[in-house]
Amino acid sequence: QVLLVESGGGLVQAGGSLRLSCAASGRTFFMGWFQQAPGKEREFVEATSWGGGSTDYADSVKGRFTSSRDNAKNTVYLEMNSLKPEDTAVYYCAASGGGGSAPQRYDYWGQGTQVTVSS
Repeated sequence: QVLLVESGGGLVQAGGSLRLSCAASGRTFFMGWFQQAPGKEREFVEATSWGGGSTDYADSVKGRFTSSRDNAKNTVYLEMNSLKPEDTAVYYCAASGGGGSAPQRYDYWGQGTQVTVSS
């Protein structure tokens, strides 16, 4: 069992920045970030491996969002820049042995943190 706790969400104006954190009680091979806006399906944002392999981003966030990790703290971060109103959603971190962009591939989920971008 891996417990994930997100933090760092909030309200920001368009063009602003936020950094999300996800602290994990254990480690799997891959960590991912997903977003879910009201009335929409949970969508892939980013996935990376603890081992430092390639990081994948959704096209909608490429060039604006950057992930990083602190292996010693078992914590991953999502730096979100140039935020847009359409980025408004609950953001979840997730842990998986397999990685990828499909939510079904992830075994553990955090409780989510709200990000609201005002225009």
